[in-house]
Amino acid sequence: MKNYNFDTLSEAVNTLTQEEDFTEDFEAEENSIKALYSKKEYHPNELKILSSYRFEGMTNPNDQSTVFAIEAKDGTKGTLVMSYSAEHSQNVELIRQIPNKKD
Repeated sequence: MKNYNFDTLSEAVNTLTQEEDFTEDFEAEENSIKALYSKKEYHPNELKILSSYRFEGMTNPNDQSTVFAIEAKDGTKGTLVMSYSAEHSQNVELIRQIPNKKD
């Protein structure tokens, strides 16, 4: 995987999807990480974060988000977008349990 320097969240997701084949969308639910297209569910130890990209909001630096490029042990690759606003619905603790490529 190439090293990227993205300016926007949408640029990151589009590039990872189109150029690196991270075609699945992951979402951290209450007890598992769900792949939204295939409907597969994963435990954090079945996934690995290959890279992550953090962004600050254009008008409010507190509107931060991170895009994680994730690969499952079964070869499924996708992105997970974590917003740090009060309105996000991701299970942050579950995301923190996903090992990084460096681990």
